[in-house]
Amino acid sequence: MNTRLLLSLALGLTMPAASALTVTGMVQGSVTPESRLGGFAVTPFGQPVQELVSTPLDGGGFRLDIPAAAPPARAQAVLTAQNVSWPGVIDPVQISAAAQSGELKFFVYRDQNGNARHDDNEALREVSPMVGKASLFIPWVSADVTVSANKGYQVALKKGWNAFLVDVGRAVNVQIYPDGTGVTLSLGR
Repeated sequence: MNTRLLLSLALGLTMPAASALTVTGMVQGSVTPESRLGGFAVTPFGQPVQELVSTPLDGGGFRLDIPAAAPPARAQAVLTAQNVSWPGVIDPVQISAAAQSGELKFFVYRDQNGNARHDDNEALREVSPMVGKASLFIPWVSADVTVSANKGYQVALKKGWNAFLVDVGRAVNVQIYPDGTGVTLSLGR
């Protein structure tokens, strides 16, 4: 075999998977040394299906590189005006194109056995990443699609994982999550 081909193959096998987006931030509140923050694909009802990424929460800061891969099939649903229960969405809802969708939510847990991943016996606590008064929302879609709703809600999603900030008041302010913007997780007891 060609040496270059072998080297390229070896490098390809050792390279980490591409990341769709990165979420960084700080934790407010106390955590145990074995605490981890996990990004989980969830059902349309918000139930965790599979941990896609996690990181330890030591030192008060964190970085999660969300994998580019689609969520598992059991965490996907057809995106319709009737089943969009996203933050800030109020009827009537309009969807510009047919697409499958999924969602990533964040949970904190104690990694009791130190294996760096969630196990069934480790309790999950959902946390909401915030930037000021806006919450971070991370949906996945199988195709480019625009979602519009009441009170000025509108977001254009690209195929794959998307991240945006939702600030709900008299109007709904939706903006793309700017790269490098730190989020805050409040873990008050």
